Amino acid sequence: MRFRGLVYRAHNPQWSWTRLSGEGARRHGGRFNQRGVPALYTSLAPLTAIREAEPLGRPMQPLTLCAYEVDAEPVFDALDERECRRLGVDDPDLACPAWEAEMLAGSLPASQILADRLIAAGYAGMRVRSFAPGAGDSDLNLVMWKWGEGRPARVVLIDDEGRLSGIRAR
Repeated sequence: MRFRGLVYRAHNPQWSWTRLSGEGARRHGGRFNQRGVPALYTSLAPLTAIREAEPLGRPMQPLTLCAYEVDAEPVFDALDERECRRLGVDDPDLACPAWEAEMLAGSLPASQILADRLIAAGYAGMRVRSFAPGAGDSDLNLVMWKWGEGRPARVVLIDDEGRLSGIRAR
């Protein structure tokens, strides 16, 4: 599918100077990327982005919320049951509740294996439901593995007033 629309990302302010790098995911790994593979985790709604950045059980920490315009394809739609059947994707591949513990134990979680398969098949990203604590059926994410300023996987920060232009690495 082709994804066109706005997405949101809640950054730790110390990383807000590198809003499009995927560096944190590359360094630490994520549900849908192995360590060493950059990924840009975004949400289709601001509150979902905040849920993703601040899991329940921890006090709320400062965040920088950014919006991005996306026009990307191909994007795997994990909400499309027919597409999931066609590629053999099932809910345990997506939810993978123990992904972080498995990764830390040196195993490759099912969700990262799925991401590797989708990347190898040429997908730029995946639309998927949020698995953050407190997320509901309408909380959706867009995870990008390939992106840039132009098509076919265009992701551009919205900062018309230059509010983030003065933020630099320390």
